Amino acid sequence: MSNSANSPQGPARRMSRWPVQTLTAAVFALAGLIFVTSANTAKGTDIRTDSSLLKLSDLIQQRSENNAELDASTAAVRADIDALARRDDGSTEAEDAKLDALEKAAGTTKLTGAALTVTLDDAPPDATANPGYPEPQPNDLVIHQQDLQAVVNALWEGGARGVQVMDQRLISTSAVRCVGNTLILQGRVYSPPYRITAVGDRGTLRRALDDSPAIQNYQLYVKAYGLGWKVEEKDKATLPGYSGTVDLHYAEPVE
Repeated sequence: MSNSANSPQGPARRMSRWPVQTLTAAVFALAGLIFVTSANTAKGTDIRTDSSLLKLSDLIQQRSENNAELDASTAAVRADIDALARRDDGSTEAEDAKLDALEKAAGTTKLTGAALTVTLDDAPPDATANPGYPEPQPNDLVIHQQDLQAVVNALWEGGARGVQVMDQRLISTSAVRCVGNTLILQGRVYSPPYRITAVGDRGTLRRALDDSPAIQNYQLYVKAYGLGWKVEEKDKATLPGYSGTVDLHYAEPVE
């Protein structure tokens, strides 16, 4: 037995039991309240999964597919309208030739010719740094908006007669934008690998890619971490005509 000097006093031990019992009851009551609240919130579903993000992803994919169908429908209607307009407009051959040239410049008609295709891709999931390079950060392993823009800009500077990103033709109002690791182009969503095809002189296009400082910087990450980079030459490729809206949308000051 321990002596009285080292033992808790009798009255103090008896008085301490009531707060402990009260605290225990409160903990069980709080736990019961949490369980009831979770059950009401979940309503039979698994609340450990991020279903809201899954629903948002599904919605984005559905809207992208709907936009693709609308683009195809718009293109068909536009082709019919153009055919009717050419048949009944009473224009001269010279005027028709001028219209054809304007449509080609605007990118609303098909374009066929020798082409160069550039493919960009994220690094492998298990990518590590090659010898002599620091360990990568997450942003070092994915394609960014500036990488896509660098390729598109270099191809235009190289005299491309037309540029296509994924399955869509670019025009003067097209914007290449990325949200996270996905590309949003003219209302549709794409994931890597990203393919950019340009019709033009292949030698000049390739030199424009090699001379771009932004692409030279991208090549450092290709060597360091294995980002995807592939350039292919094609003797013949056909770019589709742009079939979306050509209306400009812009902000206006509030009076």
